[in-house]
Amino acid sequence: MSAPVILVTAANGNQGKRLIPRLVAAGAELRACVRSDESARALRTAGVSDVLVGDLSDPAVLTRAMRGVDTVYYVGPALHPDERATGFAAVDAAKKAGVTHFVFSSVLHAIITDLIQHEIKRDIEEYLVSSGLEFTILQPANYMLRHRLVPAFQEGVFRLSWSLDRYQSMVDVDDVAQVAAAVLADPRAHAGATYELVAPGRYTAYDLARVISEVTGREVTAEEIAPDVFLKASLRVESLDEVPYQAKVLQAISARYSSHDFIGNANVLTWLLGRQPTTFEEFVRRESHAVQDQME
Repeated sequence: MSAPVILVTAANGNQGKRLIPRLVAAGAELRACVRSDESARALRTAGVSDVLVGDLSDPAVLTRAMRGVDTVYYVGPALHPDERATGFAAVDAAKKAGVTHFVFSSVLHAIITDLIQHEIKRDIEEYLVSSGLEFTILQPANYMLRHRLVPAFQEGVFRLSWSLDRYQSMVDVDDVAQVAAAVLADPRAHAGATYELVAPGRYTAYDLARVISEVTGREVTAEEIAPDVFLKASLRVESLDEVPYQAKVLQAISARYSSHDFIGNANVLTWLLGRQPTTFEEFVRRESHAVQDQME
């Protein structure tokens, strides 16, 4: 009997880069979907032989991606105007192809409708739950990401484009990947589940800067920057008119996070990992060492 085939979308993204090595090490039968030849080469180097290059908003690509697949790990196209439609189409294609389990990477508190990407993921969750497919939904908090720490390491400034006084919860993407790998290894055990993935703690920007200061041994200050300035730098554009949809999504994030806290609870993630989740301090310590190694 052949091993079940797992499809991973966005396989060279934030989650995919951490999830794929776990699945390869476990000997899983994989198909990875990416949008560029460069990403495909990286995956083949990592040991994935079945790599599909293409845009999942193309029905032909989506059909090919789902063919012969048992389990899907679906990460939607971030900041894409067709994210909702592509998510719906992925569920339909999975059902048509006879996929037995659909795992959807959503977002913490998808019910917050003034966050555009949350409303989209909420709609995809509803569509999936109503599809008749076996499903698992993962709802990670905001990611702890290295690139957000680099200015703090290099310049002594931690920058956010929303109120520095608001609290947020976060999660280490490595912990999310560990949970995803466990779910994909035994999807039946997680059928029908929706899991919030949140690390311990809730932090203002000042708290985050203080933690970075304590870890690095140098003073780090928190600084709020104008959303438009942040957006242009993040999207690498001269004018937001070049990327109206992406700008709208990110402006909504800044507005929401300036007026409300974004917090969660670590109990579910702790149970799924079988250990304490990675804290922000542990993440900063790990990434500080990694950055220093790169500079040497």
